[in-house]
Order: sequence, then structure tokens, then C-alpha cells
Amino acid sequence: MPVQRYAVVGGGIIGTAVARRLLARAPDAVVTVLEKEDRLAAHQTGRNSGVVHAGLYYEPGSLKATLCRRGVSLLREFCAEKGLPYEEIGKVLVALDGAEEERLGAIAERARANGVPGVRVIDRAELHELEPHVAGIAALHSPTTAIVDYVAVTEQLAEEARKAGATVRTGFEVAGLRSTGGEVVVTSTAGEEVVVDRVVLCSGLQVDRLARLAGDDDAPRIVPFRGEYYALRPDKRALVNGLVYPVPDPRYPFLGVHLTPRVDGEVLVGPNAVLALAREGYRWRDVSPTELAAIVRFPGFRRFAKQHWRTGLAEMRGSLSKRAYTAAARRYVPELTVEDMVPATAGIRAQALESDGSLVDDFRITRRGAVVAVRNAPSPAATSSLAIAEHLVELLLAEGTAP
Repeated sequence: MPVQRYAVVGGGIIGTAVARRLLARAPDAVVTVLEKEDRLAAHQTGRNSGVVHAGLYYEPGSLKATLCRRGVSLLREFCAEKGLPYEEIGKVLVALDGAEEERLGAIAERARANGVPGVRVIDRAELHELEPHVAGIAALHSPTTAIVDYVAVTEQLAEEARKAGATVRTGFEVAGLRSTGGEVVVTSTAGEEVVVDRVVLCSGLQVDRLARLAGDDDAPRIVPFRGEYYALRPDKRALVNGLVYPVPDPRYPFLGVHLTPRVDGEVLVGPNAVLALAREGYRWRDVSPTELAAIVRFPGFRRFAKQHWRTGLAEMRGSLSKRAYTAAARRYVPELTVEDMVPATAGIRAQALESDGSLVDDFRITRRGAVVAVRNAPSPAATSSLAIAEHLVELLLAEGTAP
């Protein structure tokens, strides 16, 4: 077989992991990573909380469940090998009332089915031993849930890919994908061209738009939800020892405010989830009329908004009022005050929506000709990144096998 040329669009953790894995499996391949920003990990990878998810929530047998558990093992090994921080600080899902306590058992069963080690339901006294400042009548404890620095991981993956022969180009914003004579011509907004045999779209917030350029389906569409964070003042960081999360409510699409220590010592509070007014709208003033109009016109978003408008209003209230945001966090850590929290970096969740308004829950990978697209990769995509790369590369190397 002749040498294959690959373009990997997107310089986040999944894109760099795919480039590294491609060259591990096909050392003679020509691999080019194309990133539109002037640095790697500029968007979802560099703007999340740094949690390595253990796999508590995901449907057993789903791609999320399978690749999350495989990803945890690969990520732990990678960090150990490269001397990167990987801290198993543990996580508690805190039940505030009897209804939430009842849901803990089902989550524990699902976690065990996914192979998550050490998971158990604990009572109020055991919760207090783990987290003396946290309120709750019971909790699910996941002792192996960890934290890492995903930007450092991405940079190390890119370095390994470069050493194996990959080219990493920043400042290359893809404007066109044109198939011709068995090749794909990737064109930038500046008119540059890269000619390859295969394209892998790992472009997060932009992936549906680029996939459509390759002839892929219109849906699912990416709808951007901004997650706004606060951080605890340094003298208040000791209020939590590990990750403190709410019990997921199946009626609502997003998790709610939680507390997350990071490897640099910071403790994040959040995120909430409000509709971003641009695909990369990290602030309220970041508005793209064109992108916002496209979101509002999409039937899937209108159906989603009709179903969840009450949740949306509550999330918006927390966004506009620090006092309301603090009140959500105080349900879990009553000692918190408004003065204890300072604004922190916001992130954007690239959430795929179907035309019927339903959230795409699992990872989704599609193929149109020579273009493979990661159409949905929200959390736990960073945790799963090395396993997603394994999965994608096997699809790429299996000639004639569609995902």
C-alpha cells in the first residue's frame, strides 16, 4: 500500500492523540495537524476543569463507557511515563435529600458494570470524614477519580507526534474540503492548500460545519453552551479535599455547580451552562449574529429550548448574579460566602443536538468518503482521548470498514 497522507484538523487533546497514534501504527504515514489558533489546546481542552472521569454515569457498553475506562488506564500510564501530574483525589456525589439518596444505588451499579474500582455508597458520617465542610445525608464515593493538566498532556502528545514525524501547523483555519481524484484538498482561509488522502476532523466547536463541507449530514448540530467558573480564594481552598459533585438528575441535561480542585492548587466552583452567543463566545459580549441566528433557526435547538426553558432561566440567573451562583454552591458547602469566590476562566461545551431536540449522549464518529469526523465528543472526551485515538486509528486503517 502506498504511503498515506493524513490531515488531522484540530490541535486539542483528541487531535494530537490521533496524530501520535497514527504514527505509532503506521510509521511511514505523512501526518499533518492543522490548528486554527496560534497554540494548541486553545478551546475545550484548555478550558475544562482537568478531571479524569472514572466512568460513573455512562451507559454500560456505550462508546463513552468503554473508551472512558480504557482512556483512564492509558492516561494514567502516559502521565506516569512522562512525569506529568496525575492525582487520584477522589470524588463524592453528594445527596442532599432522600430522592437523591435513592438514585445513588443505581449510579453505583452502573459504575461497577463499567469496571470503576472502589465505588461505594457512604453515609453522612463517612462523608463528613472525607469532606468535613460538605453538607449531605449520603454520597457515592469514587476514590480513583483523578485530576490532571490537560494542556500539558496535549503538548506532550504533540511533541511525541512531532518526534515520530508529524507536522503541527498552527494558524491554519480550514475554509474548504474538496475531494478530487482520490485526494482531499484542505484549503485555509488564507488560501493555503494541503493535499492528503484522508482527513480526520477533531475540531470540537466547529466540527459540524467542517463535516458538512465534506458532504456529511446536517445534523447533529453543535450548539455551544458556556460553562462559567468561579475559583475559591486561596485561604478557602481547604474547604474541600476532593471533587464534590451533585447527584445527576435525569430530568435535566446538565449536571449543575460542583467544586473541583486542580493540580495547580486552585479550586474551581462550577460550571453552569448557558447558551453561548457565538461558537467561541466565552463572555456575554462575545456575540456572532450569524452563528446565533443559525442556532435559533435550527429546529433541534428550538425543540430543546421549549423542553428545558425553565432550566435555562435558572442557569442564566446564576450567570448574571454572583449571589445566586454562590447559593447553588452553598447547598454543598454551607460555609461559602460571595466574597470567597473570584471569577475564573469560562469554557464552552460543544454539545451535539439532533433535529428532534435530543442531546446526542454518546460519542459519535461519522465518515463521508475520505473524511472521518468526531461529531460529538463532550465530557469525558479528554479523559477518553487516548482511547478515542486508538478507536479512530483502527477505523482509518481498516480499509473499507465504515464506523
